[in-house]
Amino acid sequence: MGASEFVMKHEVAIRLVFFFGILLIMALWEFVAPRRKLTVSKTLRWINNLGIVFLDSFLVRIISPAAAVGMAAFAHERGWGLFNYFHVSYSLAVALSVIVMDFVIYLQHVMFHAIPIFWRIHRMHHADLDFDVTTGIRFHPFEIILSMVIKFGVVVVIGTPVLGVVIFEVLLNATSMFNHGNVRILRGLDRVLRWIVVTPEMHRVHHSVVYYETNSNFGFNLPLWDRFLGTYRDQPSMGHEGMTIGLWNFRNTKHCAILPGMLAIPFLGKVGGYTIDRRK
Repeated sequence: MGASEFVMKHEVAIRLVFFFGILLIMALWEFVAPRRKLTVSKTLRWINNLGIVFLDSFLVRIISPAAAVGMAAFAHERGWGLFNYFHVSYSLAVALSVIVMDFVIYLQHVMFHAIPIFWRIHRMHHADLDFDVTTGIRFHPFEIILSMVIKFGVVVVIGTPVLGVVIFEVLLNATSMFNHGNVRILRGLDRVLRWIVVTPEMHRVHHSVVYYETNSNFGFNLPLWDRFLGTYRDQPSMGHEGMTIGLWNFRNTKHCAILPGMLAIPFLGKVGGYTIDRRK
């Protein structure tokens, strides 16, 4: 059995092992060395944030049971995509696919801040009143479905190998939980790490209520996109312990931490001043 066949057969198991493994590691790290004091009941937030994950996963499996992995196999069988057309070596195609898809997710994230209707959807992620590992997996079902469609398009255009899709999905999930972790990292170590991967200290700035900080540090995995494209911000103006997490116009626990209210966020109120088109 080749690598692609093995990954196709065991894709769900592979992703679940990494998901629960990283979640457990980050949860223990947050317990041993928390960076900030939480303001909302952790039990309440975890139940509802994990609830949205299971809802998202259920909907994706109904809409597209094989997800992006199935699309990659489908495209490969028909010879679709740049890497299939130009017969790039398998290992190079896998590596480049992970990098290209990471860049697309960066652009997607910027788009969700730039276009008001998409920002309405993305607000649910930012409306979390605290910042911990479960914030990294808290996304509205509409956003998950839109992201899935975008990934389908990328897979078809570049001809992403099945292994490349699985590696990317595992990395995206793992780094999202890592860089949303409420964990303390030595300052010197963080300075080095943030050249290689997006760290919690770097991404926490993105969850500030200050709109020009919200519109920075969009990367989930590789930090180079923010550094090269001018969206990098080193530190929050009020410091990591003094900054306020969330959105100014969503401070009610009912809407920010309880599942029905979270799902209603795209339909509530005005867009507000957080979208990039209002950045000063």
